[in-house]
Amino acid sequence: MDTLDHPRATFRDMQDSTADDWKIIGAEFRTYSANLPDRVLAHLRLLDGDCGGFPVDRLTHSLQTATRAYRDGKDEEYVICALLHDIGDTLGSYNHPDIAAAILKPFVSPENHAIVEKHGIFQGYYFFHHLGMNRNLRDQFAGQAIYDATLAFCEKYDAPAFDPDYDTLPLSFFEPMLRRVMAKPKNTIYKAVSE
Repeated sequence: MDTLDHPRATFRDMQDSTADDWKIIGAEFRTYSANLPDRVLAHLRLLDGDCGGFPVDRLTHSLQTATRAYRDGKDEEYVICALLHDIGDTLGSYNHPDIAAAILKPFVSPENHAIVEKHGIFQGYYFFHHLGMNRNLRDQFAGQAIYDATLAFCEKYDAPAFDPDYDTLPLSFFEPMLRRVMAKPKNTIYKAVSE
């Protein structure tokens, strides 16, 4: 989207900005933020064909995790969290849950956000010991509400989602859900601009 011909603020230092500048920026923000689902979908497609040594590529894993959650009757917000839980793999190789959690935070409940944010530690139970790491890192969350919810996410949806023979739903199936979940942020400092 070429926006060079759109009106632009005139300040050179943000401390010199004016209300008129921010009206321009706010109008552009509304348009740009409305296209967030398209950018998220494009980024998900980058996971296609990237197996990283796994039995299925990262997109298939994401779709399969979401498919399993959907078929288990989870609501749209949860299903979209399942779909995006590993979207950070390409840019956050060492902290991918943080990337996914940051993308989802404005749109999901605190519990669903925490599941995405912590899933890497919980998923590690299944493989950390093979890498010489402590597989029980998840135990630091024992007794917290997030423990059972994240344990269930990994056990039911994330861990088994590497099956090349599973009847996985396509990305197009989840696109309308993604658009609905991302239609209106619930938790953002920019709430006034996003309404």
